[in-house]
Amino acid sequence: MSPTESGTDAEQSAPEQEQSAPGERRSAPDEAGPTAPADRIVALDALRGFALLGILVINIWLFALPTIATYNPTLYGDFTGLNYGAWLISHVLFERKFVTLFTILFGAGMVLFLESKARKGQAGRKLHLSRTFWLLVIGLGHAYLLWIGDILVFYALCGFVVVWAWRWRPTRQFILGAVLYAIPSALYLLLGASYLVLPEDGQTQLEDELLAAFGADFDPAREIEIYQAGWVDQAGHRIPILLEYHTLGFLSELFWTLGGMMLMGMALYKWGVLSNARSGRFYRRLLLGGVGTGLPLILVGVWLREVFAWETIPVLTLAFQFNYWGAPLLAAGYIGGIMLLCRGAADGRVVHALSAVGRTAFTNYLLQTVIATTIFYGYGLGLFGQLSRVELLGVVVAIWAVQIPLSVWWLDRFRFGPVEWVWRTLTYRKRQPMRR
Repeated sequence: MSPTESGTDAEQSAPEQEQSAPGERRSAPDEAGPTAPADRIVALDALRGFALLGILVINIWLFALPTIATYNPTLYGDFTGLNYGAWLISHVLFERKFVTLFTILFGAGMVLFLESKARKGQAGRKLHLSRTFWLLVIGLGHAYLLWIGDILVFYALCGFVVVWAWRWRPTRQFILGAVLYAIPSALYLLLGASYLVLPEDGQTQLEDELLAAFGADFDPAREIEIYQAGWVDQAGHRIPILLEYHTLGFLSELFWTLGGMMLMGMALYKWGVLSNARSGRFYRRLLLGGVGTGLPLILVGVWLREVFAWETIPVLTLAFQFNYWGAPLLAAGYIGGIMLLCRGAADGRVVHALSAVGRTAFTNYLLQTVIATTIFYGYGLGLFGQLSRVELLGVVVAIWAVQIPLSVWWLDRFRFGPVEWVWRTLTYRKRQPMRR
C-alpha cells in the first residue's frame, strides 16, 4: 500500500445556491462545460482546502524519510522528547484522517458532477470517464516522474468502478462502502492473529514478507543515498515499487479502502451532510460525537503500540486497527467543525482562505510535490533523511505559508487553478476561459 494522504479537486454544482457574477458567462443547458465559480458550494471547497493542508503533515514523512520510518518510527531517527511529540500529534490528529476526508469528497464530487450534467441533459458518464482518464494520465506522470506517494492513480482507478453506483440510494451506498472498507481490516486482523501463533522463524519470515510488500524492507542508508542522488537513480528505485502498488497493492487493499470511502462520500453528500444542508444541532453532535469516539479509539491504538513494544507486525496488523476505524470517526468530527465554521464565519478570512486552497486543490497537491522534492531530493537541496520530525513540521508550516496566500491571490485573478484549467480543457476538449 502507498501510505499517501492526498486528493484532487472535484467539480461541483449548486445552481440553487447563488447566481453568477455580473457579466460572467454561464454554460447553456446543452453545452458541456465546467461549473462556474459562482455556482460552487463554499463549505465543500473549505473542507477540501482543510484536507489538502492537513495531508501534508503525513506526506512530509514520505517526502523526507526512509520508508521504514513511516511504518515503524522507532527504527529510524530520534524518537524521543519533541520528536516523539511531533509523531504523536501527527499520528493522532492527521494520519488517515485527511486522506479519509479527501476520498469522501472525491466520491461526493462524482455525484455533484453527474447531477450537474444530468440537469443540463449532457452525457455525464461519458464526461466523467473522460475526466477520470486524464486524472489517471496526470497521476501516472506524477507518480513515475516525481513521487512514489501519489494517490491520483488510485483515485482514477476507483473512479472508473464506483461511478456505476452513483444513482443508488444513499443507504445502500453507505452500507456497501462500509463493507468494502472493512475488508482490509479483516484481512490484517487475520494476519496479525496468525503471526501471534507462529514459531519465531515463521514470525520473522512473515515480517520480512509484509515489509517487502510495503516496500519498507529497503536499507535506509541506501534509500537516503538514492534520494540524495539524481533523478535517474530515484526513478530506477521508484518504478518497480510503483508497479507493485498499482497492481497487487490496489487489488488487495487500496480499492477496498478508497472505493469504500468514495461510496460513503456519495451517501453523505446525498444526505446533505457535506453541503452544509443539515441543522446546526446535527453538526454540533457530529463534531462532539466524532471527536469523542474517534480520539479515544486512536489513543488506545497508540497505547497498544507501546504494549507490543513496537514490534512491526503486531503494530501494522493489530494496533493499526484502532487508527483505521478511529480515523473516519475523527474525520466526521472535522466535517462537523468545518460546516459550523462555514456557518459562523462564512465571509471570514479563514473560510475564504480554505475555500481558495480547496478550489485549487489539484494544483496545490502537485505544488506540494514540486516544493518538497526540491527541498529533499538530490536535484534540489538534498535534505532527504536529514531533518527530524519536529523540523519536518516546520517545513509543513512553511509550505502552508506559501500555498495559502498564493491560492487566494490566484483566484482573485483567475477562474481555476492552472492544473484544474488543464484538466477541464482536456476533459471537454475545448479551451476553457481562464481569467475572471
